[in-house]
Amino acid sequence: MLLFFILGLFVHFVFFGSIFDIYFTSPLVHGMTPQFTPLPPPAKRLVLFVADGLRADTLYELDENGNSRAPFIRNIIMHEGSWGLSHTRVPTESRPGHVALIAGFYEDVSAVAKGWKENPVEFDSLINESKYTWSWGSPDILTMFAKGAYGDHVFTYTYDADSEDFGAHDVTKLDTWVFDKVKEFFHAARNNQSLFSKLNEEKIVFFLHLLGIDTNGHAHRPSSREYKDNIKLVDAGMKEMVSVLEHFYGNDGKTAFIFTSDHGMTDWGSHGAGHPSETLTPFVTWGAGIKYPQKVSAQKFDDAFLKEWRLESWKRQDIHQADIAPLMASLIGVPFPLNSVGILPVDYLNNTDLFKAESMFTNAIQILEQFKVKMTQKKEVTLPFLFIPFKLLPESKQLNIVRKARSYIKQRKYDEAVSLCKELIHLALKGLSYYHTYDRFFLAINVVLGFLGWTSYASLLIIKSHFNLTRGVNKEVKKPSHLLSCSCIAIGVFVAFFLLLQDCPWTYYIYCLLPVPIWYAVLREFQVIQDFVTLLLTVPPSYFVGYLLVFILGIEILVLSFFYRYMLTAGLLAFAGWPFITQLWTRAKSISLSWIFFSLLLAAFPLMPVVGRKPDIFLVMGAGLLVLLLSLCVLTSLIKRKDSFINEELLLHLFQMLSVVLSMCVTYSTHSSLRKKQGLPLLNQIISWLILAFSLVLPLLSPTSLFERLFSILLSLMSTYILLSTGYEALFPLVLSCLMFVWIQVEQETLQQRGISCKQKVTSVRFTCSTDITQFRQLYLDDVRRAFFLVFFLVTAFFGTGNIASVNSFDLASVYCFLTVFSPFMMGALMMWKILIPFVLVMCAFEAVQLTTQLSSKSLFLMVLVISDIMALHFFFLVKDYGSWLDIGTSISHYVIVMSMTIVLVFLNGLAHLLTTKKLRLYGKPKSHLI
Repeated sequence: MLLFFILGLFVHFVFFGSIFDIYFTSPLVHGMTPQFTPLPPPAKRLVLFVADGLRADTLYELDENGNSRAPFIRNIIMHEGSWGLSHTRVPTESRPGHVALIAGFYEDVSAVAKGWKENPVEFDSLINESKYTWSWGSPDILTMFAKGAYGDHVFTYTYDADSEDFGAHDVTKLDTWVFDKVKEFFHAARNNQSLFSKLNEEKIVFFLHLLGIDTNGHAHRPSSREYKDNIKLVDAGMKEMVSVLEHFYGNDGKTAFIFTSDHGMTDWGSHGAGHPSETLTPFVTWGAGIKYPQKVSAQKFDDAFLKEWRLESWKRQDIHQADIAPLMASLIGVPFPLNSVGILPVDYLNNTDLFKAESMFTNAIQILEQFKVKMTQKKEVTLPFLFIPFKLLPESKQLNIVRKARSYIKQRKYDEAVSLCKELIHLALKGLSYYHTYDRFFLAINVVLGFLGWTSYASLLIIKSHFNLTRGVNKEVKKPSHLLSCSCIAIGVFVAFFLLLQDCPWTYYIYCLLPVPIWYAVLREFQVIQDFVTLLLTVPPSYFVGYLLVFILGIEILVLSFFYRYMLTAGLLAFAGWPFITQLWTRAKSISLSWIFFSLLLAAFPLMPVVGRKPDIFLVMGAGLLVLLLSLCVLTSLIKRKDSFINEELLLHLFQMLSVVLSMCVTYSTHSSLRKKQGLPLLNQIISWLILAFSLVLPLLSPTSLFERLFSILLSLMSTYILLSTGYEALFPLVLSCLMFVWIQVEQETLQQRGISCKQKVTSVRFTCSTDITQFRQLYLDDVRRAFFLVFFLVTAFFGTGNIASVNSFDLASVYCFLTVFSPFMMGALMMWKILIPFVLVMCAFEAVQLTTQLSSKSLFLMVLVISDIMALHFFFLVKDYGSWLDIGTSISHYVIVMSMTIVLVFLNGLAHLLTTKKLRLYGKPKSHLI
C-alpha cells in the first residue's frame, strides 16, 4: 500500500510538472548582438514613473464633481504629451509587470514562483543598457533589476520591507518617501562634483517606483477614498518631481517622461488574473522626442472609455506593455533590450521620418536575431530528417525583407520601410512562438499516454482486488509473456536513444519513458481485462449504459463546476433528492431530513458572491456564535450520555470553546483597529499565531470515539478559520461539517439496507490506527457512488465560497489577523491553509465513512484517484494558449488546481488519519474512556 502511494505520488508529480515544460518554459534565448538606432536620440535622460497597482479608469475618469483626480496628468494629456492604455498580460503581478515594462518580454509564470526578489533567469533590460540608472522605491522590485545589471552603474534607494504594511495608518508614506529622497538626491548633487558629472551624462535613467496606490488598493479597495486620495498625492508628487528635474537641468528640453503602471486591480482589491480592471493600465508620456497632443474629431475603439473619461477629442494610442521598453530605448539611444519582444510604437515619436524608419528597422533586426538564435538552437538538437522549419519565414525571405527595408530607407520611402519592418517583426514573433512550442505536441502525447496508462492500472487494481467483480477470472495466475517484457525493454531503449540523439532535457526522459513501465503493468493483467470484459457482457445493456451515463454526467458536472459554480448547487440539489429514489427515506426519515436540510443549506453557498468582494465582520461573528451554541449542545449531550465525564475531557472542550471566543474577539478587534488605521495590535497577532499552532494539537488530546474526535477537530479548525474569514465564508465549514456528520450516518444506513450488519453504532465507533480493513467486506458498485460523493464534496470545499481558479480571487484581508506587512509567501501559505481547512474536514469524515461502512480504504481511495485523474485529463485537453488572457490563465490554472488537488489528497489522507486516530496523553498513566 505504501509503495503504491509513493509510486502514485511520483506519477502525479510528473504529470503536474509536465505543464511547466509544455506551457511555462522560459522564452529567453542568449547570444544575440545588441542593436541600437544609428542616429542621435532626442533625449539625454529618461524618467520612468511606475504607480504600482493603478487602474486606468480610476486615473482617467472624473470624480463626482467633474474634476480630475490627477490634474497634472490630465494637463499633460491635453497640452504636452501623448496617452493611451497599456495592455498587460497574465499573471498581473508586480514582478512580471515590471519585467515587461523594463525588459520588454513577458516572463513565464514559473519564474515568478522561483524568486520574488532575485532573478531566476538572466535577461537584458533598459536599466542594464543605460549608462547610469538611479532608482527609488520598493526593495522587492528595485533589487531585481539591480542584481540583473552588469557593472556598477545601477544605484538603488529602498525603504525597509517592513514599511509595506497594509495595516499602517498612512501607506502614502511609501510614495512621499520616494519623492522626498529624490528631492534630497538632486539637492545633494549640486555639492557633489562626481555625482553632478554623472547626472549630466547621456543615456541615463531615473526610475521612481510608487507602491502606495497598490498597498491602499489591497487594504481599502480601489473604490475607497484612500486609494483615490493616493492618486492625487502621486499626481502632485510627480508635478513636483518634474519641476525639480527641469530646474536642475535648466529646462534643456532633453528629458523624456513616462508614467504608467505594472498592473491594475479588481474592485475587491486583488490582482493576478486577466480581468480588464487588472490588464488595462494608464500610459502617459511627454517631453523630449514625444509627440504633442493630437486633436481628433472621432476615434473608433471597442469600448466606451473615451466618452466616460471625456477625452474623445485627444488622440488615444493603445500599446502592449512590452512595447514600452523599445520606446524608452529609442528615446535615449541605448540598444534595445536583447530579449525584448516589444514593437516600437512609432506614432508616439516626435522625430524625423528617417529616425522612425531607422528605429523600426533596428527593432526588426533585434527581434529577428532572437528568431535566428531560437531556430539554430532547435535545429542543433533535432535530427535533420525530423526538423520542420518555420515555413512563413525562411532564410531567403528574411534576407529579402531586410534588403528591401534598407532600400526603402535609402530611397526615403519611410512609410513603406516602417510597414515592411512591422511585417518582419510579426513573422519573427510567430516564428519565436513556433520554436518555443516546437516540442509541445510530442510532450502532450506522452503525458496523455501516461495518464491513460495510470488510470487503467489503478482501475485494474480495484477490479483485481475484489472477488465479486472478478468471479469469472481464472484463479490460475499466468506468468507474463517474455515477448511483452522484451518489447517494453526494446521500446524503452529506443525512446532513450532517440532522446539522447536530440540532446533533450532530463525531464523529457521522464515524460517519455514513464508510460512504458505503466503500460507494461497494465498489459501484464491482460487476463484480468479479458475476464472483466466477459463479466460486463453478462450485465444487461440497459443497466450498464444507465450506470455509465450517470458516471459520465457526474464527471461532467464536476468539470463544469470549475467554470460555473452554480453547477455545485445543481449537484447538491440532486444530492438532496437522492433519499427519495432509495429506501433511505422510508427506513430513516430523520437522517434523510437532516441530509436534505444540510444539502440545501450548503447549496446556497456557490450562489453567493466570491469571498472578499463583500466583507461583513458580523457574519463572521455570527458563525462564531453558532459554533459556540453547537458546542454547548454537544457538551450537554455528552454529559448526559456518559455516566461520568472525565475532567480532562471537559477542560479540553471548554478550552476549545475559549479559543473560538478568542478568535471572535481578535477578529473583531483587528477589524476595528485597521478600520481606524491603528495597525495590527501585537497582542492580537500573538494570540492568532498561538491559536493556529494549537489547532492541530488539541484534537489529538480528545477521545478517539468517532463523534467526539470529529467535533474536536471541527472546533479547533473553526477557531483558525474564523481568524482567516472576512464574511459569509466563516459559515461554510460549519454547514459542510454538519453535512459530513449526516453523511457518515447515511452511509452506514445504506450499508444496512444491503443486508450487511454493522457491528457498532456510529456513536460507539472508535478510530483505530488500522490502515486497511479489506477483510471486512468486498467492494460493491455502490462504493463507486461513495467515491464520487467524496470527490464532489472536495470540489465543493474548494469552490464553495469562491472561484479561486483565478489568482485575483484571493483577498489579502483574510490574513490581517496574522500579519499586515507584505510577505507574499507567508500570506500565500496562510491563505492556502484557509483553503485546505474544508478539505481536512471532508477527509476526516471520509476516514469515518471507511470505518463505519467496513470499507477498504485502499480501494475507495483508488477510485477517488481514478475520478480525479479523469477530470485532470479533461483539463489537460482544455488548456489553451490562444484567445483572451483571462481564458488562457483560467485554462492553465484549472489543470494545475485539479492536479494539485490529487497530489494534496494523498497528504490530506495521511493528515486526516493522524488527526482521527492518534491520541496524545498529557500524563503517563492511561485514561479510561467511558462510552
